[in-house]
Amino acid sequence: MRKIYALLDCNNFYVSCERLFAPGLNGKPVVVLSNNDGCVIARSNEAKALGIGMGEPFFKCRRQLAADKVRVFSSNYPLYADISHRVMTVLARLEPEVEIYSIDEAFIRLPAADPAVLRETGRRIRATIGREIGIPVSIGFGATKTLAKVANRLAKRQPEHGGVFVLADREIDTMLASVPVAEIWGIGRRSAAKLALGGITTALALKNAEDRRLRRQLTVTGLRTAMELRGIPCLPLEQCPPPSQSITTSRSFGRPVYEPAELKEALATYVGIAAEKLRAQRLTTGSLQVFLATSRFGAQQRQYANSTVVTLPSPCASTTELIRHAAKALQHIFRVGHAYQKVGVILLELTPAGRLQPNLFQAQPDQRQEALMAAMDTINHKWGRETLHSAATGLLRDWKNRQNRKSPAYTTSWHELPLVG
Repeated sequence: MRKIYALLDCNNFYVSCERLFAPGLNGKPVVVLSNNDGCVIARSNEAKALGIGMGEPFFKCRRQLAADKVRVFSSNYPLYADISHRVMTVLARLEPEVEIYSIDEAFIRLPAADPAVLRETGRRIRATIGREIGIPVSIGFGATKTLAKVANRLAKRQPEHGGVFVLADREIDTMLASVPVAEIWGIGRRSAAKLALGGITTALALKNAEDRRLRRQLTVTGLRTAMELRGIPCLPLEQCPPPSQSITTSRSFGRPVYEPAELKEALATYVGIAAEKLRAQRLTTGSLQVFLATSRFGAQQRQYANSTVVTLPSPCASTTELIRHAAKALQHIFRVGHAYQKVGVILLELTPAGRLQPNLFQAQPDQRQEALMAAMDTINHKWGRETLHSAATGLLRDWKNRQNRKSPAYTTSWHELPLVG
C-alpha cells in the first residue's frame, strides 16, 4: 500500500505555550529569549510583523521591544517539554505511525488517499490538539518527508489553507518553483551558496538537477534531498529513535564565576541533569568529558578554555558517582584568575543498562546506589526536577543563568501552581 507523509509543526511553539496560561496575550506581540536572556528564539506573528529578527540579541532590541509594548519571556523549558509531551501523546493516540522529530515537530506516515480525505484528516488532528491541549498546529502532507516539510511551510504561511495543506502531485512543480533552495530541509546556507553559483536557486531547480552534479557538490545527502523532492522516499519514519551517542548538559552563567567551589556546584548540577537523562533512556556511561570556558566576548579579560576526558572504572548511571569523577576532572583543568562563563559535561561511551559483559577486574553494580537513583527519579518525576538532589549542587546557586522574565512551571511544579481566591 502506498504511503504518504505529514509533518505536524506547533505554531510559534514557545510563544503558544506562554499564551496557554495567559490568554490575554493572544493577538499581542510576544517573544521568548534564549538561556541567560541572551537573544530572541521565538516570536509571535505580531512580533515578526514589527521586524524583530530571529536570534537578535536582547540588548540590541530591548528598546524597540519596550517601545512597541512587546511582552518578553525568559525560556521555560520544563513547561515547553511538558506541553510538547501532551501534544505528542494526543497525536500518537490519533495516528499509529508517528516520529517525534523535535520538541515542536512530528512526522506522520499514513495510507495515501484523495487530497480531500487527507485534508479532513489534518483538520481533525489540528482540531483535537487545539481542543485538548490549546496549542495551534500546522500540518503539511507530501509524498516524502521533504515534500511534507514544504507543504507545512505553505500551511503556515498561507492562512487561506486553514493550517492544513496537501501537496498534490500535480502541484509539486508549481509550489517548488516558489520555494528558495535555502529553505529546503537539509540544505544549509553553505550548500545553498554552492548551488546558487550554478544557477540552482529554487527547490524546483534542485529537483531537476543532474544526479552526478548533486553528488559532486553536496555528496549523497544532497542527492537524497533531490530524490525526496521528486517524490521518492529516501528517509524512513523513525518511530523508535536510535539510542543517544552522547548526552551533553551545559549552561552559561548569569555572571562571571571565579571560585572553584561555585564551578563545582554548577558542574554537579549539570551532571545530575545528564545522569537523569541517562537513566531515563536506560543507559550507562563508560566515560565523561568535563569542559569549561571564559566568555569569547570579554576583550578586556584573559580567555581560557579546556576540557578533559575521564574513563570510569566501570559503566554506571549513578549521579553521586558521576559527580565524584567529574569533580576530580574539573580540578585538572581549572586555572585560578579567570572569569569563567560556562562549565559542562558530556557523557560518552553509552551502553544499554543491564547488557554489560561481566569483568572480574571491574566493580560490580552497587544495588544500594541503583535503589537510591530509582527513588530519586521517582520523587523528582512526581514533584519536579531537583526536588531531591545531591548536596554537591549547593543551595544559593547565584551563578545560575539569568531568567528574569520566566513564567511559572504551571504543569510540572506543585509550588508554582496558580492560586485562586
